[in-house]
Amino acid sequence: MKVILYMAMTVDGYIADQNDQTPWSDEEWLSFSRFVQDAGNIVVGTKTYEIMEAHGEFSKIGNPFTVVVSTSSFSPENNTVFVRSPQEALQILEEMNFSKALIAGGGRLNAAFMKEKLIDEIYLDVEPFIFGKGVSLFSDELLDVQLKLMESKRLSDNTIQLYYQVVK
Repeated sequence: MKVILYMAMTVDGYIADQNDQTPWSDEEWLSFSRFVQDAGNIVVGTKTYEIMEAHGEFSKIGNPFTVVVSTSSFSPENNTVFVRSPQEALQILEEMNFSKALIAGGGRLNAAFMKEKLIDEIYLDVEPFIFGKGVSLFSDELLDVQLKLMESKRLSDNTIQLYYQVVK
């Protein structure tokens, strides 16, 4: 199974501001939605799940099968499972015969998958903002990962998408 990290971020590497706001463009949201629908699933951390749930964002992206990696205990929701580790998330998706796993944040979850060397590809939509502070792409973890740029393209006049393969 291919594991893909897909994130929108500012020019200075933040995936949300200090108040967990993400003022991303319609073009970025459309691109992200297409990736989710293609994968049929989304893997998120607790905070990302709670924010997306509160704003009705799962229905906006087609109600994908959702895996929440969390150390907290939750009751299973419709089309959602809660697991304790990145490995357990991938095991469930493999058992359900998904060919791709779409990792969609937050920063701690992204870092956990990267530390375990589980990510194969990264799509970064760079939006025209500088936050200065906020939620870092990889939660300020010390990582040593080499990437190979495969493609870059414009999503709009102000937003670019970078596509990387993780060198393993």
